[in-house]
Amino acid sequence: QVRLEESGGGLVQPGGSLTLSCAASGNIVHVLDMSWYRQTPGKERELVATITFDGTAKYTNSVKGRFTISTDNAKNTWWLHLTSLKPEDTAVYYCSADRVLTETGVHHYWGQGTQVTVSS
Repeated sequence: QVRLEESGGGLVQPGGSLTLSCAASGNIVHVLDMSWYRQTPGKERELVATITFDGTAKYTNSVKGRFTISTDNAKNTWWLHLTSLKPEDTAVYYCSADRVLTETGVHHYWGQGTQVTVSS
């Protein structure tokens, strides 16, 4: 069994910064690809950023230049650094272990979600 533990959400003023973290634990051989998604009420979950095992990162256009995804593969931990935050960044942020290699194969897991609220 694999568990993802998220932390780091909260209330921040426009223009401020936050760092979200996600730690995977359990029966893991490798976490191959990791992502961050976000969701607001009534809308579909949106892919924000992805990083592959070799460190290649991709971002949705609305966060390019403001958010940075990073990872420590040895610790099965990844982060999303959010800067220059805007009210429209307000959402529940979910970490995603897109491809986790375990002894039983490759699986996908979600974190529990953490609320980010950008407001003055």
